[in-house]
Amino acid sequence: MEILKKLTDAFGVSGREDEINAVITELVKDYADEIKYDGIDNVIAVKKGNGKDKKKIMVSAHKDEIGFMIMSIDSDGYINLRPIGGIPVSLSIGNRIIFKNGTVGVLSFKKDSENIKNNNVGDMFADIGAKNKEDALNYVKPGDVGSYYGPLCELKNDRVIAKALDNRIGCYISIKTMMENTKPYNDIYYVFTSQEELGLKGATVASRVVKPNIAVAVDVTSSFDTPVTKEGNSVLGGGAAIKIMDRSVICDEKLISIMQELCKKSEIAYQSDILAAGGTDAGAIYTSNEGVRTGGISIPMRYVHGPVGMVDMNDVKACISLLKGFIGQKI
Repeated sequence: MEILKKLTDAFGVSGREDEINAVITELVKDYADEIKYDGIDNVIAVKKGNGKDKKKIMVSAHKDEIGFMIMSIDSDGYINLRPIGGIPVSLSIGNRIIFKNGTVGVLSFKKDSENIKNNNVGDMFADIGAKNKEDALNYVKPGDVGSYYGPLCELKNDRVIAKALDNRIGCYISIKTMMENTKPYNDIYYVFTSQEELGLKGATVASRVVKPNIAVAVDVTSSFDTPVTKEGNSVLGGGAAIKIMDRSVICDEKLISIMQELCKKSEIAYQSDILAAGGTDAGAIYTSNEGVRTGGISIPMRYVHGPVGMVDMNDVKACISLLKGFIGQKI
């Protein structure tokens, strides 16, 4: 749990990812044969394989998190915000925000509660306890970026909550796989991508750099098991969710079959990930270069994009087993 805590505690709003980059680099440096960086802040950790006819496999897990940017500060010291990524207003109000320099504030709403359904972040504000605008400017300024403040907490039944589990839990799965899969058959490029929340920007660049034969996107998916979300397929505790399709991609049929058969053979709990909306790095990778056979391994998550996303660590363990088995074999 210590590794996951380091990942979720780290600041890494899209485009402001130096802190999470440093955390990931420190965690993987003893397990990678080479670590590369590019101009858009991707971290690429390479592990060479020993197979005779090995392939180049890209494992993509985005490290950025959604957040807020300060637009302006009013005369009373209240902070007007704009979103960085998709912000669910209803889950945000009453929670805490922490800016990159460590300044903490409260997220609140300017209008009556019935307007929350409009999901307009412009109707929100942050209160850092400033006396007035001049006082607030001693701590923050327009252009500064903040994230949710939501420390990792362990719940019942091996479930955890934290801010930034989308997608630090995917990073955790990639890192644990790298630590355990020390002699892979294939050349594995573990890519911790930037700016996924702004339109798969990091994966678009990284796929051109790596030029993989096969790719796997590791990311969260919605868990359809709460009183308001029962119309989908994946649920907490159901195992690794093998991506079939979302708005951005329809995954390679052969890779889906390989993953499913591996789960059956190795007795790994699994389910299908089929979404009517949303997307992952897979959507950028599979159309890159001359086209890339791409699959996805997803972690069911409640309260996606909220300050307290929830995952089941048994699902996480299943995802690690699946990813390790998939990339460690001849494909």
